Amino acid sequence: MHDVIAALIDVAIPALAAGVVAILATVVVERFGGTLGGVLSTIPSTIVPAAIGIYGRSADVDEFRRAMAFIPIGMLLNAGYLVLWRVIPARLGRHMIQRSPTRLLVSTTLLALGAWCVVALGVVATNNALQPTLDNTLLTGLIAFAAGIALGFAANRVAHPAPKGTHRVSTIVLAMRGASAVIVIIVALTLSRAGWPVASGMAAVFPVIFTTIMIATWLAQGAHVPTGAVGPMTLGTLSVSAYALLAAWLFPVMPLWIAAIVAWIISVGAVSVPAYLYLRARRFRSAHATPSTRSQ
Repeated sequence: MHDVIAALIDVAIPALAAGVVAILATVVVERFGGTLGGVLSTIPSTIVPAAIGIYGRSADVDEFRRAMAFIPIGMLLNAGYLVLWRVIPARLGRHMIQRSPTRLLVSTTLLALGAWCVVALGVVATNNALQPTLDNTLLTGLIAFAAGIALGFAANRVAHPAPKGTHRVSTIVLAMRGASAVIVIIVALTLSRAGWPVASGMAAVFPVIFTTIMIATWLAQGAHVPTGAVGPMTLGTLSVSAYALLAAWLFPVMPLWIAAIVAWIISVGAVSVPAYLYLRARRFRSAHATPSTRSQ
């Protein structure tokens, strides 16, 4: 009985913390607009309790580091997932927005999530088939982080409108956001406890918060608020990858809570803050560019 209670606590605390973060992240995008809100909503949040939970339940340090190394891969998938939220509506055509905005939202959600799941399953299957060493897994995580940087800058090559939300979101919608995040973290920690570090790492970055941000803000504020946040969020996700790579090395060599704080400070200071400054400068230049310069 004691083991059952301890297990529930180990899973429940990180999961509830993730639920609270999911609610706050979507409110941030709505209140501060796509640029600042997009970066703030992607600072390391649910990954913190997830990493702590996975570390506590990993069989050894190598298993934990393997799980953390797969998080940059998952975040790269999330960056591509976010870009699909800009590409798919454009491909489906503006007439669908006017005729049936709800149908466009459903189609975009299903296509984007379907693509994420197919690629994620492919990543896990490839890993199971190749059985890479820990060093190769960590190298793959670093390569994914570098690829995420390239994709982040490409997604912000053109400054898209990123307005603030103007409508108040209901309590029910906020509760649904939190509940979805809780479920994802529970699944991730359960997979970790079952001895599946790769699957737990991928599950920990399942785009539940991004999906709830996009759907809830689309329904409450219109399509321009969430799609305007795609570029900043794509660049902002890099801070989560940085946190995971830092945690892989810091957690085993420092007191856990100190390591969690240090990894958070470094990832935010080295990724989130520069990302926001870059986006703000990029948007300022775009706003003051001449028509001929803006088209380049």
